[in-house]
Amino acid sequence: MEVAARRLEGKSALVTGAAKRIGHAISLALAREGANVAVHYSGSEKEALSLVAEIEKLGVRAAALRADLFDKRELETLLDRAREALGTIEILVNNASIFPSDTLGTVELESLERNLEINAWAPLVLTRAFAAQSERGHVINLLDSRVSGFDHTHAAYIFSKHVLSAITRTAALELAPGIAVNGIAPGLILPPAGKDEKYVDRLAQTVPLKRRGSPEDIAAAAVFLATSEFVTGETIYVDGGRHLKEYFPDGPDSR
Repeated sequence: MEVAARRLEGKSALVTGAAKRIGHAISLALAREGANVAVHYSGSEKEALSLVAEIEKLGVRAAALRADLFDKRELETLLDRAREALGTIEILVNNASIFPSDTLGTVELESLERNLEINAWAPLVLTRAFAAQSERGHVINLLDSRVSGFDHTHAAYIFSKHVLSAITRTAALELAPGIAVNGIAPGLILPPAGKDEKYVDRLAQTVPLKRRGSPEDIAAAAVFLATSEFVTGETIYVDGGRHLKEYFPDGPDSR
């Protein structure tokens, strides 16, 4: 029986916030396609090292790289450290983010600045570093399906994701033709901190497909973008159609 060729054989990727949740799934999916993976983490060392071991069992190389993305020096040297560990990085996945609760009425400048720093500025810095060391490749930014609408309970977070969406489109034009830059907008996938699985299962009824997604759904989209040669400046909504209800909260007739 002929074994299917691995589509990312010999390439190397850096995934930020890779130790857990969606970042973990994306890292494994890229590795299964043959990519070496630099696993970035901040505080989850045990999980990052476990993921590295799991990736290496797939016959590719991996390295765990700790960096505090709030620290200017650690952020600016992260891509260089990944290249030193694995060679030229051809795939950058900006997945790390923070998700504090606040509203339009309660959000403070400090919270907005912190969200912008991690959710938008860090991806921009890493994208520029990526472009400086790679003539060709793929940048994938993790957005949120609610960039099509609003998130009233996480104001600073969603503001920062709107900025990242604009960065994605701008970078797609600036870095073409060699580097493709795209976004993935996850919907209802995992419960946020402080919530359980029942919380997500209840919300699944708000999704047109009447179910929640999985981290593997996001990872499949990442593999598609990392292997595509003719997609740039796009955002793939992996949300069961929920963003359509953000566009038209009262149904299509509300247009």
